[in-house]
Amino acid sequence: MQLVLISGMPGAGKSVLAEEFRSAGFPVIVMGDVIRNEARRRGLEPNPANTKKVMLDLRAQDGMGAVAKRCVTALKDEKTSIVAIEGCRSIAEIDVFDDYAEDLKIICVHSSPTVRFERLKTRGRDDAPQEWETFRERDLREISVGLGGVIALSDIMLVNEGSLEEFQKATRGTVKRFI
Repeated sequence: MQLVLISGMPGAGKSVLAEEFRSAGFPVIVMGDVIRNEARRRGLEPNPANTKKVMLDLRAQDGMGAVAKRCVTALKDEKTSIVAIEGCRSIAEIDVFDDYAEDLKIICVHSSPTVRFERLKTRGRDDAPQEWETFRERDLREISVGLGGVIALSDIMLVNEGSLEEFQKATRGTVKRFI
């Protein structure tokens, strides 16, 4: 199985790329859903404070690859040759996926902080930061768990600073490389 890891800072456009993989018929596993679902399972609202706590708890309990290990469990049911994983955030997670996959590619989606902050505020998810300070703290937390290393190891870098339509066109071209 080939795994395509989609990485990038919050609000960069990872979900747009993941949706393009879905539209092309590839299954997509969203790592953030693992954390949000675990928060709900614990009876917590999936807001920024609770998702932060759950993410750190899972990693303290099962190591830095904890979320990836939970995704690998879901991968065992997949019968396709390519699966996209949205939200890889650490080298430890890359290592978990690399041990499982025959081939691994990392795609990073990049956008500037000001663009990402505006996107996050308007997308309407429960865990979206509404203040710059919360946004900045989340960015620093993501970097502290290893996201910068994943970005540095990316095989493909997509810059998403323009319109949604422009980025969708770029994602279609990228996904075609895997068909």
